[in-house]
Amino acid sequence: MSAAASAGTWKLGDLEVNRIGYGAMRLTGNGMMGNSDGTPIDREVAVGLLHSAFEQGVNHIDTAAFYFSPLRSANELINRALSTWHGDVVVATKVGPGRDPSGEWLPMARPDQLRGQVEENLRQLGRDHLDVVNLRRNGPGTASFTEYFGALAELREAGLIRHLGLSNVRPEHVAEALTIAPVVCVQNSYGLDWRRADESGLVDLCRERGIAFVPFFAVSGLRREAAAVQEHDTRVHSVARAHDATPAQVRLAWTLHRGPHVLAIPGTTNPAHLAENIAAGTLRLTEEELAVLDKPGEDTAGAPAGDAR
Repeated sequence: MSAAASAGTWKLGDLEVNRIGYGAMRLTGNGMMGNSDGTPIDREVAVGLLHSAFEQGVNHIDTAAFYFSPLRSANELINRALSTWHGDVVVATKVGPGRDPSGEWLPMARPDQLRGQVEENLRQLGRDHLDVVNLRRNGPGTASFTEYFGALAELREAGLIRHLGLSNVRPEHVAEALTIAPVVCVQNSYGLDWRRADESGLVDLCRERGIAFVPFFAVSGLRREAAAVQEHDTRVHSVARAHDATPAQVRLAWTLHRGPHVLAIPGTTNPAHLAENIAAGTLRLTEEELAVLDKPGEDTAGAPAGDAR
């Protein structure tokens, strides 16, 4: 059994994936919201990192066309890695937000512009259809939520998209979307110190409907995936010591313990951190340890200001 498979599997529609995947936001050195070391990664190093993830059992990647730097595109790096890899890897991307060539954020796309975003992902990834496309809510749009999701549902019917998902949504958005087309995943900010998705009932709703819940920022709990600079509180350290694990591994393991439908997509450009993230799937927390982690932290960092990503 591969390291990533140790946490079990889940189906995104008809696509079975190991619950630990890889998030590509930091892959390019894009500098978005402090999620980067600031320098572009060498292309061959990036390909090697992705191949290492695949070799350890990672078989689903989260990406977006707006994950880019002046010299690198996450989608194109993934395309390059997959062109020399012979296994099956599910690629989930997202549409709605966008950035201009200088990196500045654009207003939320109109429903009629989503096809162009889907086609750009197809071009960058070198594919004739996309495995999973998440509709990402990112500020006020120009139309209703159902118009946006309906536009993607039409592209699914046209064969450009295999499965649909949602990102940065509330439970009512999931209910609305399900009246239009099947939803295979929901991606929201969520972690040990940021549980709005529990409070709203979103995690439970996804479980009840057989939808994967895919947290982002699960390691840091903040609006960045930079665990190396995140202060971990005493709860996390105590559990980590008991398992000879890192605090980041404990946070990932806690997330995976929230239910079999919960996936993890930690991102990194550090091979050692990659291996640690994947190995978090082998960590089995006791009921007592989960109870300790569920208590309010004594010295936790502040809650994130929002869900922008």
